[in-house]
Amino acid sequence: MKTDKTINLKIERLIPTSPDDAFEGWLNPKIPGTPWNAAEEFALDPKVGGLFYWHLKATSHYGRFTEMARPNRMQHTWVSPNTLGKESKVTVTFRQQGEDTLMTLIHSDLPDTAEARGHERGWNYFLGIYCEQFASGSRKKYQWEEAHPEAVVKK
Repeated sequence: MKTDKTINLKIERLIPTSPDDAFEGWLNPKIPGTPWNAAEEFALDPKVGGLFYWHLKATSHYGRFTEMARPNRMQHTWVSPNTLGKESKVTVTFRQQGEDTLMTLIHSDLPDTAEARGHERGWNYFLGIYCEQFASGSRKKYQWEEAHPEAVVKK
């Protein structure tokens, strides 16, 4: 389906840690809840102009970092089959809120399609697991099928 209309998604979580720890943790592939942790294969160079690539369940995602302002803000492009191969933008901010950090992820310039709207479910799933890492230390294992139930083959 061809569309020129775009949508923006906004997901927020209150993380019980400092902005610095939340920022650095989001870039750490060893921490569950980050896209890099879930990948079967990935490359990550988190600096302005640096590229990322991650592959999971026959789906590739890639982009380049366009802003890196530690510990408060990062931005990168995002391309996947669900963006119809078009470049979208992910902005993640970390703002002190009392003793915690408000983490806000805005995924903008997504095509207005059901596939692109599916990013909302995926980001909510990732950020939910990420938040748990600081709240309880549960280190919940990422299960791709939980974030993408439509792709599970039912027997």
